[in-house]
Amino acid sequence: MSQTNQPVARVDARGLNMTLLAARYHVAIVDGLVEGARAAWVEAGGDPERLRLEYVPGAFELPLAAQAAARSGAQDGVVALGCVIRGETTHYDLVAGECARGLQRVALDERIPVAFGVLTTENEAQAVARSGPGAANKGAEALVAAVAMARLLRSL
Repeated sequence: MSQTNQPVARVDARGLNMTLLAARYHVAIVDGLVEGARAAWVEAGGDPERLRLEYVPGAFELPLAAQAAARSGAQDGVVALGCVIRGETTHYDLVAGECARGLQRVALDERIPVAFGVLTTENEAQAVARSGPGAANKGAEALVAAVAMARLLRSL
């Protein structure tokens, strides 16, 4: 069974505070993810003044920054955006795996949505395809997931 891209779900970001954390590595790709997340925030009714954007050096640093944002008490969710492209060494496996593990740990330990908007691709073309404008933008998808989880956690 093949998997198809589903349309981005409708969510309500009104009244929420969210932090976008963006890795500076592969900056052109990550900038596309940021723009997708910002557009999804506005489309969901989020106030642009309540969407904070902070930069970290790379994907490996995202969990610590996510933890700091979560512990601030001022955020309803965190969206981690980055890009790790497979190379010729095991660096990819280490960075991608520890980033994912760290972000999940922050979400569970701090009880706040931390969306994984980190591209883990085989090549740059795949990353570009997932960071451009439109329905395939994974930054938008991660933002929507964080908003949906923030609403769910408020209701439980």
